[in-house]
Amino acid sequence: MKIILLVHSDLIPPDEVNEKSCDWNKTPWVTEYEVKKNLMASGHKVEVLGIHEDLKALRVAVKRYAPKIVFNLLEEFKGEAIFDQNVVSYMELLGVPYTGSNPKGLIISRDKALSKKILSYHKIPTPKFQVFPRNNPLARLKLKEFPLIVKCLNEEASLGISQASLVQSEEKLRERVAFIHEKFRTDAIVEQFIEGQEYFVGVIGNYRLQTFPAWELRFNKVDHPEKQFYSTHAKFDQKYRYRKGISTGKAQISDDMQKNLRKLAKRAYRALGISGYARMDMRVDGAGKAYLIEANPNPDISEHDDFAESAKAVGISYPKLLNRILRLGRQWSPI
Repeated sequence: MKIILLVHSDLIPPDEVNEKSCDWNKTPWVTEYEVKKNLMASGHKVEVLGIHEDLKALRVAVKRYAPKIVFNLLEEFKGEAIFDQNVVSYMELLGVPYTGSNPKGLIISRDKALSKKILSYHKIPTPKFQVFPRNNPLARLKLKEFPLIVKCLNEEASLGISQASLVQSEEKLRERVAFIHEKFRTDAIVEQFIEGQEYFVGVIGNYRLQTFPAWELRFNKVDHPEKQFYSTHAKFDQKYRYRKGISTGKAQISDDMQKNLRKLAKRAYRALGISGYARMDMRVDGAGKAYLIEANPNPDISEHDDFAESAKAVGISYPKLLNRILRLGRQWSPI
């Protein structure tokens, strides 16, 4: 098929890469490169389009190239992550199929408070929470049990999450809320912190869903791994990851727990109106109760990231995964 690979203007991959000498840990366009390379190896004709704040370039490219589908790897627009949903809406107005989640799924999942309200309505366990908006930073604290964790309301990829995010007193909570307001210019959400093990479950599909095996986050060099969480450093700082022995891999859990997590992931995926593919983040406490922490539509799909690795665990190779994502995008209809 003729495909437009839609990426951020700063993440256009080169045509050729010396893969043996390339430092993939310091390569920002690794996902874009791997998707492009594997799509072309599957016989597709791929044109890369990088955009930042001009939707006209997308309209012109769609008209000129007449793609069968747009493979959407865009995670922000005009420097704002919450605007990626508007680009997807624009593609629907243009009448061009695209990969990944529909706008409704992106909007609902991005707003952590809204998504938790919907999850609660569907009786899907999720941590208790309270929003501290920028226009009311001194709102009375309703959550009484510490520890609590403070996050950005609408950001992803652990942006703004560090060890300081986990607070043990109202004083520290107020300090962190003020930091979120000032640094990231967004409302803050304060959540009950679930001490326990963190898991990720990949889900793929529009109406008929498949889940991949649960993946677990491991802290192999710390005394109390149940108190750890996926901060920005834990995800992206290689020295920090080595110091704490951080790794991910197929969860070493019972069959019953595996079934429970995958069932919970499907329920949340449907409740939040997601399509295409997503990664559902969960934590299980010491009593074995699972909580849906948040949903991540359009997660990282680089070849060696958790989503693709968990797909491989059920026999779906990376090229097959990308082609399946293409088929789902072609099958999705907004009306």
